Parts: sequence; C-alpha cells; structure tokens
Amino acid sequence: MLRSRALARLIRGLGLATALIAAGAPALSHAEDSYPSKPIRVVVPYAPGGAVDIVSRLITQKMGDTLKQSIIVDNRPGGATNIGMDLVARAPAGGYTLLTSSPSLASNASLFAKLPFDPAKDLVPVGAIGYAPLVVVVAADSPFKTLKEMIDYAKANPTKLTFGTAGNGSSGHLASELLKAAGKFDALHVPYKGGAPAITDLLGGRISFMAINPLEVIAHIKSGKMRALAVMDDKPAALLPDVPTVKSLGLDNSEATVWWGLNAPKGTPAPVIEKLNAALNQALADATVKTRLAELGASATPGSAADFGKFVDAETAKWSRVIKAAHIQAD
Repeated sequence: MLRSRALARLIRGLGLATALIAAGAPALSHAEDSYPSKPIRVVVPYAPGGAVDIVSRLITQKMGDTLKQSIIVDNRPGGATNIGMDLVARAPAGGYTLLTSSPSLASNASLFAKLPFDPAKDLVPVGAIGYAPLVVVVAADSPFKTLKEMIDYAKANPTKLTFGTAGNGSSGHLASELLKAAGKFDALHVPYKGGAPAITDLLGGRISFMAINPLEVIAHIKSGKMRALAVMDDKPAALLPDVPTVKSLGLDNSEATVWWGLNAPKGTPAPVIEKLNAALNQALADATVKTRLAELGASATPGSAADFGKFVDAETAKWSRVIKAAHIQAD
C-alpha cells in the first residue's frame, strides 16, 4: 500500500514536471523568435579609431538595419584583448553581448600561462567578417630590394638582422617568427609598445624589417618611404597588386593575416546564432561594406558559424606551434 502511494506521488510529480517543461518551451521559443527585443552590445577589445574598431562599426551598422535593433559598439581595450574577451565570456548567453574577435582569440591561450576564461570553450563562433594579409616591409634606403636578398643576408650574417613589432605575441611578432621558420633564417626581435614607434624606427633605419598590416604602412609605401618585399598570403593583395606573395617566392605555409569575426558567450541559443550569422552575411554582401573593406586592404569572408569555428580552430593550432617553437611569452 505504501509503495503504491509512493509510486502515485512520483507519477504525479513527473506529470507536473513535464507540464512545467512544456509550458516553458513555448516561452523560450517565443524569446528566440522575438530576438532581438533590445539593443545589442558588441565589445571591441581595442581602442577607438583602429582597424578593428572601424570594421566593427561598419558591420554592426548594417546588421542593426537588418535586425531592426540598435547595436552599440563598446570599446574595452587592455590586457592584450583579454579584458574584452573575458567580459563577453562572462556575459549572459542571450545574444545581447557579442565580441569582435581577432587573431588574439587563437593565440592568447598559448601566450598566457593562465587566463580567467577558455577562448576555445567560452566564446562560440557567430561568423567571420574578413581578413587582411600582413606585408613584409623595409625602409626605402634598405639595401634589400627583394625578400630573397634579405633572407640570404640573414643566413650569411646570423646576428645582424632585426625586426620590430607592436609587442611580444602581437600579430607582427608571430608572423615574423613564421617567416623565419619558413625561410630558415634568424633575426633579433625588437618589441615596441605599439606599432607606431616601431614604424618610426624602421623609417629611421634602426631595425631591418617589419611584418605588418598594410593599412598601417600603405601611405609610406605609396610615398616611397618604404618598400614592400612580400605579401604574406597565397594571392596578391588588392592594395599592393604588384608585390609578390610568400607562396610565389617558395615560402610555403608562411601565410599570416589579421582577421576579424563575431563571437558570443557559450550557451547562446542556436536560433539566435543563426539570426546573427544571417545578418552578418547580409552586411558583408552590401556594396558599401565591400568597398570600405577593400579600402582597408581587407577581403570579406562570409560563411556559416561552423565555417568560422573551423577557421579559428586551425588558426589556434597553427599559432600554438609557432609560439611553442619560438618560446614566445606575452609581456
């Protein structure tokens, strides 16, 4: 008798739980269907005015038009982008806080001994925005007219070649280490606190070369103050169509780019991700956006969230190998 009553209570309890779940499901579905019902915040882990900030504002304006909701860009620079990434990783997973990601998403786990978040698990892909290949540059009065000349000199003089970067673990640093490995030469790394002072020293002849976003030096190249030796891609750059690619020079597997995408906190519902991805791809198809990206030396890379996830996984594996081989540590 007691067992029968206990079984009856269990059945009633299961029935109530099932009813509650069923009642909650339409509410969840409705919340996803009505998304977005309030402004969306996109965290940019860089200061205003830079390439990542410009790209973010360009894309989010068009996405906001599609989603019929305001999208606010929130600049949170510092900590080698870890401050901004951590903020998004800890945000509620409703699709109202997003991250404009960059190569640091793929490299910081290897650069830093301990992070308060896991880039691979706590930030899920929404979609890729685009990329720009780095370019190897020297000063106009450099004796090196080609990349081969520079590499040959480095092999004959192992301690004399130097390269500048915006700091340990920066895109330029990792790209230069990749170039050294592909070309089998050595060069001394000179880290600076930002790209601008490194460019100044390159122009002044105090360092030998840099691997850098072409947007940062295109004016110097066009004015004749710098010489571009190679584009670190497998196809020519739109801004520098006459500059050879590393692939064409026989340096396989030495492509290096700056890239951007959108990520969301872990647990963001799949229908929300799909809506955001569709709005992002629509923005990337806009003629004005394409033109502006081209002016920045960048190419749009529309695709699915899964496509972007695979790309980030490949970049993470690639830069992890470079970081470990070169014993790179963040400042």
